Amino acid sequence: MVDLHLIPVQNVRGIGAQKAEELHSIGIQTVSQLLDYFPFRYEDYRLRDLTEVKNGEKITIQGTIYSEPLLQMMGRTKSRMTCKVVVERFFVTAVWFNRHFLKEKLKTGQDIVLTGKWDQGRQHLTVSESEFPGQGYTRTGTLQPVYSLAAPMTQQWLRKTMKQALTQFGEMIAENLPLEIIEKYRFLTRRQAIALIHHPLDVIEGQKARLRIVYEEFFFFQLKIQAYRALSRSKADGAAHAIDSPAMRGFVRALPFTLTNSQKNVIGEIARDLQQPYCMNRLLQGDVGSGKTIVAAVALFAVVKTGCQGAIMAPTEILAEQHYRSLQRLFEPYGIRVGLLTGSLTERQRREFIASIQSSAIDVVVGTHALIQEDVFFHKLGIVVIDEQHRFGVQQRSVLRRKGLHPDVLTMTATPIPRTLAITAYGDMDVSTLRELPKGRKPIRTYAVNHNMLERVLGFIEREVLQKRQAYVICPLIEESEKLDVQNALDLHAQLQQHFPQFRVGLLHGRLSSSDKDQAMRDFSENRTQVLVSTTVVEVGVDVPNATIMVIYDAHRFGLSQLHQLRGRVGRGEHPSFCVLIADPKNEVGKERLRVMTETNDGFEIARRDLELRGPGDYFGTKQSGLPDFRLADLVSDFATLELARDDVSDLLSREDFWTSLVYLPLREYLLREHIFSEDLLD
Repeated sequence: MVDLHLIPVQNVRGIGAQKAEELHSIGIQTVSQLLDYFPFRYEDYRLRDLTEVKNGEKITIQGTIYSEPLLQMMGRTKSRMTCKVVVERFFVTAVWFNRHFLKEKLKTGQDIVLTGKWDQGRQHLTVSESEFPGQGYTRTGTLQPVYSLAAPMTQQWLRKTMKQALTQFGEMIAENLPLEIIEKYRFLTRRQAIALIHHPLDVIEGQKARLRIVYEEFFFFQLKIQAYRALSRSKADGAAHAIDSPAMRGFVRALPFTLTNSQKNVIGEIARDLQQPYCMNRLLQGDVGSGKTIVAAVALFAVVKTGCQGAIMAPTEILAEQHYRSLQRLFEPYGIRVGLLTGSLTERQRREFIASIQSSAIDVVVGTHALIQEDVFFHKLGIVVIDEQHRFGVQQRSVLRRKGLHPDVLTMTATPIPRTLAITAYGDMDVSTLRELPKGRKPIRTYAVNHNMLERVLGFIEREVLQKRQAYVICPLIEESEKLDVQNALDLHAQLQQHFPQFRVGLLHGRLSSSDKDQAMRDFSENRTQVLVSTTVVEVGVDVPNATIMVIYDAHRFGLSQLHQLRGRVGRGEHPSFCVLIADPKNEVGKERLRVMTETNDGFEIARRDLELRGPGDYFGTKQSGLPDFRLADLVSDFATLELARDDVSDLLSREDFWTSLVYLPLREYLLREHIFSEDLLD
C-alpha cells in the first residue's frame, strides 16, 4: 500500500501551487498531514425544536416566510432587514444585518432554513446563514467541521478539500494500532475514524471517532517514552556510582539549615538511582522556594565524590551565576572546584575553560545552553542537573548522553502538576515531589485591589523602599497596544520614574539584549535599583532576599501558575513580604483567579485549579513543560484514556516477543522513525 506520508498534498485534486503554499504555511506538506489535520469543533446545523432551545444559543430552524421583508438602510452600506417566519406553531422575527441583497429572494410562503443566535424574550433570530430547500442547500441537518486556518483559506474550501482527499485517498489509510487493541475496545478502524472525525454523521459517531484518535495519540506518545525508558534500562550503560554515604551525610549535617522530610526522602530516591547501572532520568518538582536547589547540590556532591564531574544548566546567565556562587560556598570546604560557562565568555576564555573541563580541572560546571554546544566535552561527566525551563524531550537528551560517560539526569521544575498526571505524562521519567517548604519561610500575604487603589499601592511601595526594601512591578505588555487596554512596561517605567524621583527604577523586558537583561537583573539584585518594572521575563529569576513587594498589573490576564511563580520572587528573605494583584476582571474566570491567589500559597493546589480553569492546552506550554502538542487529546478531560494507553503499552513492552514478532513490526518501525532505536541503545 502506498504510504500517504510520501504523497505531496498537491496530489489532491483542486490543490494547485498557490493552495499548496497556503497549506504548507500551517504545516501540511503531505496527504497524511492533511487527513490528520483535525477540526477543533463543529458547527451544528441540525434542526432544533424551539421549545427546547435556550436564550443566546446558536440554532438552526426551518419554517415558512409569513410576511414581506422590511428593509431599513443605516447609511450607505449598513442595513437591517426583518421578516416574520412561521416555525411550527411559533412566529419568529428573523433579523439580517447588512444582507439587503437577499430582499428579492425572500418570498411569502417560501420555505427557508435559518441559522443564528436565538433571543428567547423577543422571539428573534439574528441570522448568520440562510438556505432555501430545493436550491442546492447542503448544510442543514449536518455537523460541519471547523478548522484552524490561516488567511486567505476559508472553512468552506478546506471542508471541500478534505472531502476530496478522503474520496481519493481514504482507502489507503493504513491501520496503526494492533488488532488486539482494536478488538479489546471495539474501536473504529483508523480509516473509519478519520472519515468520521472530519464528517460525523451524528454526535455519537463523532464521539467514537474522537475516542479512537485520542487513544491513538496517547498510545504512540506512551510507546515512545516507555520504549526509550525500557531500552535505556536494558542497555544498563550508566554508571553504578559507589556513593560515599558517610561523606554525603556529613555534607548534609554541615548545611546551615535542617532539611525538610520531603528533601530527605527525595535525596534517598536520588541516591538509590545513582547506585543503579542505568542512567537516572528523574523529574524533581516542587513549589517555589521548596528547596530543589539544595537537593541538586547534594546529588552533585555525591557524584563528584565518586570521581566524576557534574553539570548544572540554568535558563539565564544571571541565574547560572547565582547557582555558581551558592555552589562555590557549599563545595569550597570540600575542595570541589566549581566553574561557570556562559555565552558571555570571550573566545579565548571559552577555549581555556573547555580545556579545563576536559582535563578534569573543574569538578562542577554551571552554565546556560552553552553547556550542550557540540565542542563541549567532559573528562568524566556523571550527572547533569537541568534547572527550570530547560527540560529536554526524549531526543534532545541524547545530546547530553554524548558528553563523555552517559550521565544521570535530574530535571527540576517549579511548575508542579498533580502527581498521578505527572507519572503518566512524564512516562520516561521517575517523578519526585517536594511538598514541604523549609522552616522559617514566611507565607506571602496576597491582596487583590482594583485600579482605583493605585495611589495606596504606590504609597505602600514607597514605605517599604524607605525601609531599605525593594519592589517588583509586573506588566502584561512591553509597550502600548491598540487592541488591549492594559498597562505596559515602557509607559509604567516612565510614570514610576516621575513618581519616585528619590529612587532608581529599573526596566526589564523580552526585547532587551541578553546582556542588558542580565545587567537590569544584576542592578536589582545588588540594590542599585530599588523598583524593577518588568514583564514576565522575571518569572524565572534570581533570589533577591531584599525584595518584599510584588505588584502585578492586570493580574486577571495571567494564568494562576504564572501568578504564583511571579509571587515566588519575593518572600525569600527575613522580612514579611506582600503580593498586590491590581485588576478589574470582567468575567468569572478572572475573578476566580484572584480569589484563589488570595486564599492559598500552595503551589500544588494552585496548579490543580489552573488546570481546571485553563485546560492543559494553555497550562502546558511546550517551552515550560516539554509535553507534546496533542492534536485532539486533552490531558485533563481524557486522563482515563491516557491511563488505558499507558497500561496497554506497558503490557506490550513487557512481552518477550515484542522486539521480534512480525505482529509488532509496524510499532517497531514507528520507534525507528522517531529515533528511539539507536546504536548506543541496541548494540
